[in-house]
Amino acid sequence: MYEDYYRFSAKPFQLNPDPRFFFGSKGHKRAMAYLDYGLSLGEGFIVITGEVGAGKTTLVRNLFRQLEAHNLVAAQLVSTQLDAEDTLRSVAASFGLEHEGMTKSALLKNLEDFLGAAARQGKRALLVVDEAQNLTPRAVEELRMLSNFQNNERSLIQTFLLGQPEFRGILQSPDMQQLRQRVVASYHLGPLDADETRGYIEHRLRTVGWQGAPSFDDAAFVTLHRFAGGIPRRLNTTCDRLLLFGFLEEKSHFGEAEVNEVIADLKNEVAHQDFHGAPGVNNHAPAGSVLHGEDTARLTQRVEQMERSVNRILPIVRKILYTVSERQQAADGDGPPEQSEAAH
Repeated sequence: MYEDYYRFSAKPFQLNPDPRFFFGSKGHKRAMAYLDYGLSLGEGFIVITGEVGAGKTTLVRNLFRQLEAHNLVAAQLVSTQLDAEDTLRSVAASFGLEHEGMTKSALLKNLEDFLGAAARQGKRALLVVDEAQNLTPRAVEELRMLSNFQNNERSLIQTFLLGQPEFRGILQSPDMQQLRQRVVASYHLGPLDADETRGYIEHRLRTVGWQGAPSFDDAAFVTLHRFAGGIPRRLNTTCDRLLLFGFLEEKSHFGEAEVNEVIADLKNEVAHQDFHGAPGVNNHAPAGSVLHGEDTARLTQRVEQMERSVNRILPIVRKILYTVSERQQAADGDGPPEQSEAAH
């Protein structure tokens, strides 16, 4: 909705990883250097860790974009609690190979033949395993065994393991000793600092044609950084909502007050609530207990906040419905609809 209003060519803060929006922070540039080094070795495992939303997948996709596409065979596997054979089936499926109802030996033969054929064609085979902290020891062993496939002393596959911070600890366990010996490069992506947060926001806006409108003051960037903690995905969510707010309120400038108003709305939504520490929630009260005094006041305040949030959302829904209706009627050749109550 707000793309037309601000004359953007696309949504600048979409959640899906897109290498077009890759932002080279200090951490991301260093991670790219480690990835390049690992790729130059042409074997083993490359490990990238970071918080949820830190940009691990975007980092790898940006790397793939820099490689020659016709020389690359890449597959992505989102790790779950898979047993050994399910892991092999998932890897085969990721590369587009037959896998249903096949024995383990047949799966391995199919994979080895496929990887060997790719190597003979001069292609690099890369497997990206996301959410690697969920890998079981048996699944890790199957992935490690795949790294044994070689052709003329050259490894036929290289594997990227992307995981949350706890994966660093998992790698130190005795079960992971053989995998650790195959890791040729690793890096941990930390959050953006305050200056990088501003650079990240402006970079994504410029990518879709931003010419300075809407504008942001310094306090707005500081508040966005503090709320999102320098995590790119959180910044995307907050900035996307901020631009929607600006469209609805017809704003061309954002300051601290506007950012705080959007943050207040987000905090009242389930996806952004911390129920263990939310004010007004008595986490230790027994079932059936009655709230008194300060607890009642906090609960009342919480309800009032949610009511204000709902009151802000209703105009959003009305305006979106009116805009969609206006576009549909224009597309049908009926001309713009008459002003209706839904537009107010």
